[in-house]
Amino acid sequence: MARRIVSVTLDNLDDLPTICRSCVFWELDPVARSRAEETGDTAFEKEAWVSATLLDWGSCGKIAYVDGTPCGYVLFAPPAYVPRSVAFPTSPVSGDAVLLMTGSVLDEFRGQGIGRTLVQAVAKDLLRRGVRAVEAFGDQQGEALSCVLPADHLLAVGFKTVRPHPRWPRLRLELKSTASWREDVEVAIERLLGGMGSERILRPAGTGV
Repeated sequence: MARRIVSVTLDNLDDLPTICRSCVFWELDPVARSRAEETGDTAFEKEAWVSATLLDWGSCGKIAYVDGTPCGYVLFAPPAYVPRSVAFPTSPVSGDAVLLMTGSVLDEFRGQGIGRTLVQAVAKDLLRRGVRAVEAFGDQQGEALSCVLPADHLLAVGFKTVRPHPRWPRLRLELKSTASWREDVEVAIERLLGGMGSERILRPAGTGV
C-alpha cells in the first residue's frame, strides 16, 4: 500500500470527510456558526477559514492517503484563528501553544498506523515552526456526537490538565523534541485517532459552548 501525508490546502479540502468538510464548530464563534447553518453557507465558511489561515499562518491540517484514498486527517491552529476556543470556560489557550482542534482515522483504515503517521507529520511541522506545545479542550463526558476530544483519551496520550473543569478541562502536551514526542505519545495518539470512529469527533456537540 502506498501511503502519503499532505498538508490541507484549498485543492484537497474536499478530501476531508463530508461531515467535517461542512462543519464549522471550531472555525466560527457560536453566533456566526448558527447564522451560517441557517443560510447553508457552512462549506463556504470552512473554505474561507482554511484559506485565511493558510495565508496568515501556514499549514493548519494534514490528510493521510492510502493508495490515493483519503483515510484520515487532523486539524490544528493557533487559538487566535479558532473563534470557538474562547467560548469554553477554561479558555484562553496559552499564547505559546497551538490548539489541536479535531482529527480522525476512518474506521476501515484503523489499526494500520495511520494516526501515528499523521502525528509524526504534525509534530515535525510544528517543531520546525518553533511551537512549544499543543493544547486541547477535553470533554469529561466524552459524548459520542462531539467535535471535542474526550478528556480521558487526551490524558492517555500524554496531555496534562492545566485548567481543570467538571466538563471542559484544558489540557497541554509539551513538544520538547521530536524524539520525546515519538517515545512518549506517538503510539497512544495512534489509538486516539484510530480508536474513535470518524463520526465520534466530527459532529458538532450540543453543548452550549
